[in-house]
Amino acid sequence: MKKIQMVDLKGQYAHIKERVDASVLEVINSTAFINGPEVHSFQKELEEYLDVKHVIPCANGTDALQIAMMGLGLKPGDEVITADFTFAATVEVIALLQLTPVLVDVEQDSFNIDPDAIRKAITPNTKAIVPVHLFGQAANMDEIMAIAKEHNLYVIEDNAQGIGGSYKFNDKKVAKTGTIGHVASTSFFPSKNLGCYGDGGAIFTNDDDLAHTIRGIVNHGMYVRYHHDVVGVNSRLDSIQAAILRAKLPNLDNYNNARRAAARKYNKAFEGVKNIVTPKVKGNDCATREDVICDTCNCHVFHQYTLRVLNSDRDALAKHLNDNGIPCGVYYPIPLHNQKAYQDDRYNEADFPVTNQLVKEVISLPMHTELDDEQIDFITKTVIDFVNQ
Repeated sequence: MKKIQMVDLKGQYAHIKERVDASVLEVINSTAFINGPEVHSFQKELEEYLDVKHVIPCANGTDALQIAMMGLGLKPGDEVITADFTFAATVEVIALLQLTPVLVDVEQDSFNIDPDAIRKAITPNTKAIVPVHLFGQAANMDEIMAIAKEHNLYVIEDNAQGIGGSYKFNDKKVAKTGTIGHVASTSFFPSKNLGCYGDGGAIFTNDDDLAHTIRGIVNHGMYVRYHHDVVGVNSRLDSIQAAILRAKLPNLDNYNNARRAAARKYNKAFEGVKNIVTPKVKGNDCATREDVICDTCNCHVFHQYTLRVLNSDRDALAKHLNDNGIPCGVYYPIPLHNQKAYQDDRYNEADFPVTNQLVKEVISLPMHTELDDEQIDFITKTVIDFVNQ
């Protein structure tokens, strides 16, 4: 059996090596390292893939989220509601901009922000909602967009883990995640479903004026060289990373389908196993139905395959897996409201029952495009042997 990786970037690279190597060498020979032709071509190709009017590449996913908020003109003290159960970057940029983060609980089955909790958290100072499409599954965008419309709020999608996913609305219309709110951010960190070989990110929007503002922000506030019209930052996707992303983008749907196939195999192996809760997929279930055309449903792209382990020692399971050569992750072990940097007297533990439970139960198993049956069989058997002992 091949060595099990949490993410097998080397195996994935082997399939696209020829194009990646040629594209990188072409950039080096051209010396167009910043804002070169590869960046502009990638931008256009991603716009076409997502069916969104504007993609603005930038240096990383955290910058993308920060720049999206800067582009909306949010002011210090404005309240921004987001999920308590997510990576710190989501709340980090809110704090960096001197906005007021408002953390709320998540749904137990999807791990995504709870619309009911959003409604309860809205005040006259609320200006935006940041739903995170956690682990690759879309948040409840029907409810979130309705809440935003009712209260005149911006919606900023954190799509760092959801690139390529789709959301089917109640009226049966379908859109790619990251194209539904007023603006969205994504990350091209190497382990993402669409990852480069360094850092990278992008902002998406269908708003022409907002896109214009953001294009200036990412480049020191300049639209004309040495004319600084807005306060900006230096956040640009370099041409080598864009070339790598161009090589990968045509494969993204296949990559996501490979992840879904691995998830189906995991789910089948864990069927009926006591104390194991497999990921719930909202809408038509691509994780269990091979006949589903993924653009027609609420499509989980399985950036992570995350179990809930009940009535057992999750941390002991993690050690057991590692002892058997199986990498795993706990995403996330501490709620954001309990992180030292984001603690606030406004928060009451009683407001976070689901998050406080999930941080004790969740464990993510290897998930990537190169997983094979032998590896999945070994991983699932090792988990089942532990929980049944």
